[in-house]
Amino acid sequence: MQHTLINDHCRVTINTKGAELASFVRTNSDQNPPELEYMWQADPAVWSRHAPVLFPIVGKLPQDTYLHQGKEYKLPQHGFARDREFALVQQTETELTFELHADEQSRQVYPFDFVLRISYHLHELTLDVRWQVLNPATNQELLFSIGAHPAFRCPLLPGETFEDYAFHFDHPVTFERYLLQGGLLSGETEPVLNQQTELPLTYDLFKDDALVLKHFDFSTITLRNSRSDRAVRLRFDGFPYLGLWTKGPGAEFVCVEPWQGIASTVGAPVELADKEGILTLAPGQEFNAAYSIAVQ
Repeated sequence: MQHTLINDHCRVTINTKGAELASFVRTNSDQNPPELEYMWQADPAVWSRHAPVLFPIVGKLPQDTYLHQGKEYKLPQHGFARDREFALVQQTETELTFELHADEQSRQVYPFDFVLRISYHLHELTLDVRWQVLNPATNQELLFSIGAHPAFRCPLLPGETFEDYAFHFDHPVTFERYLLQGGLLSGETEPVLNQQTELPLTYDLFKDDALVLKHFDFSTITLRNSRSDRAVRLRFDGFPYLGLWTKGPGAEFVCVEPWQGIASTVGAPVELADKEGILTLAPGQEFNAAYSIAVQ
C-alpha cells in the first residue's frame, strides 16, 4: 500500500512496506520537464529498492551472525525493517508517520522489544525524515543501529550521463574512505578528497563497493550537474557515518546514506554490544534522529 503527500511544489509517495520513500516528484509547470522524478524507481534488473530504512543494524555482519549474551543470532545485511509492513499511525496534509513493533517473528532474530516510528514531513521543496526508536522494555537495554539508504536518479535529465554529475560541498573538505572487503570493513583506508569542494562521479569510484566515511566535517551534500539547475541536497546533522554508493557501471542512480551505525569489521562474529556503531537505549527511553532531502 502507498500513501502520498502533495503540495504546490512536490508529490511524495511512501510505501507501507519498509515505510520506504518510493517517489519524490517536483511538480512545476514552469519547469522543463514540468514533472521530474528524483528517486530511483527500483528497476529489479539493477537494484530493486528506492530508499530502504536500515534497522536494527547498518551494513553487514560476519557470517550474517552476531552474539547476544553468548547466544548466536542471524541477521541479513541492513536488518529486517526494510522488508516488514509498517502501520500508518498518523496522517495530516503535510506529514505521514509509520510504526513497526517487535513481534514473535522479529524476536527470533533480534531478541529485543522496540518501537520504530518513521515520519515524513513535506514543506515547500523539502522532505524531512524523522526516526524515533523507543525501548518499551522495563528491564532490558535496547541495542540497535539505524540508517538511511535513499537512491537518487542520476542522471536526472535526458541527454545527461552519470559522469556529468558531482557531489558538491559547502566548504573545502578532506576525508578518506574506509575500505570494504565482502561488505565488511577491512581496517584499511584510502584518501578521497583533500581540501576540495566537489567529488566528480565516475563508476570507477565505486568499483570497490561503497565509499564509507567517518570523521567527516560536513553535514550537507548536493548532487548536481553544473550545467543544470536541477539538484538534490541532503542535510544530516549529527550523523557519525555516511555511505555513498551505486550498483556499478550502467546503474543510473547514486545513494547518499546517512548512518547511525556501520558495517562490522572482518573477523569472527562479536557481541552486539561490542559492535562499532551500536546505540544503547535504556528501558523507557527514546532515540531521535532526522535528515532532510531538498530538490530544486
